[in-house]
Amino acid sequence: MNRLPVDTEAIRTLAQILQDTGLTEIEIAEKDSRIRVVRAPAQVAAMVPAAAPAAPAANTAVNGGVNAGPTPIANADGTEDYAQHPGAVKSPMVGVAFLSPEPGAAPFVTAGQSVAAGQTLLLIEAMKTFNQIKAPRSGTITRIMAQSSVPVEYGQVLMVID
Repeated sequence: MNRLPVDTEAIRTLAQILQDTGLTEIEIAEKDSRIRVVRAPAQVAAMVPAAAPAAPAANTAVNGGVNAGPTPIANADGTEDYAQHPGAVKSPMVGVAFLSPEPGAAPFVTAGQSVAAGQTLLLIEAMKTFNQIKAPRSGTITRIMAQSSVPVEYGQVLMVID
């Protein structure tokens, strides 16, 4: 039986790069050899306190009714902060957000839409790889902060699910 020559050190190095950058796939090719390492995309988990207070009874309309949203936590300077909201969906990586699968297509989700856990919410392109960002839980999209074709940072709130 012939064994394929495998460069385990190169595979380990590529796997470490995936982990360090949050990418889901990387490939290198040289002459007649190619190494491709793929891992499952990281799921963004929302932390829900054990004794969560009751949600506000009514959501207020924002931006002319486009994004009906939960009451945010106010910062000391009066600005809204959704980062601590239990339904905040945060970016697991740095990249460019895309709200639809291709230009001109309908968005994956819209404000007010119900979503199921694991449903694709948007894409983040990082190093020419499109990474699906999936809903960490079921609920209703109450706020969309990400904009299509606009860069996002690691930990930036992209959407809020209630």
